[in-house]
Amino acid sequence: MVLKLYAGARVSGGSAVVALVLALKKIPYEYILVDMANKENKSAEHLKRHPYGQIPVLDDDGFILYETRAICKYLENKFPGQGMRLAPAMTDVKGQALFDQAASVEVADFYRPMLKVVQEVVFNKMMGRPTNQANLDDGLKDFGSKLDVYEQLLAKQKYTAGNELSLVDLYHLTYAPSLEPAGVNILQSESRPNVKRWWNELIGLPAWVQLKGEGYKHVAGLAAGTTTGV
Repeated sequence: MVLKLYAGARVSGGSAVVALVLALKKIPYEYILVDMANKENKSAEHLKRHPYGQIPVLDDDGFILYETRAICKYLENKFPGQGMRLAPAMTDVKGQALFDQAASVEVADFYRPMLKVVQEVVFNKMMGRPTNQANLDDGLKDFGSKLDVYEQLLAKQKYTAGNELSLVDLYHLTYAPSLEPAGVNILQSESRPNVKRWWNELIGLPAWVQLKGEGYKHVAGLAAGTTTGV
């Protein structure tokens, strides 16, 4: 049975990251639209899949899984030899420990401060609310201080969990790509050349560019091998 990915119409958030992993690992899947605008995510049917009424959700022949990072790790563990390897082998104890360390850092020291900024410059605008400048300034200061540490780490290694691209790097692609279109270029600052180099590589991944440009349906076909370009 082909995997089913329940996601919204917009290529963003965790759904986009899961779709990217599916494409990089060349895993066939069916894209099923959850109409967020009409609150389909809060329907009784969807709440059976995700008790919090969110996306993404993965259905693997009746095995239902939600939460982006859990889905991505599941895909890597189930298909370790397919497409691109995106995590250390389970037998690599130290590699797994460094992967888990980097994954924890991504949540605590990137995602959370980044989301404060996205809330002000992206989400508030989408909801028709004004930007709270004090909150934005505080968010930029906090996020910038975390990126200063990223700069030090990425000066010593190519990616966040070592010298190989991994799921942890891809986790950073939830909402951070929306910052530059909103006029916040903190991830491409010349003052942090290693962060800039790393970030430009992530957003320049061919599979990511195609996903953003052509949507989930295209990448579902890409994963299944009906198109090329990953």
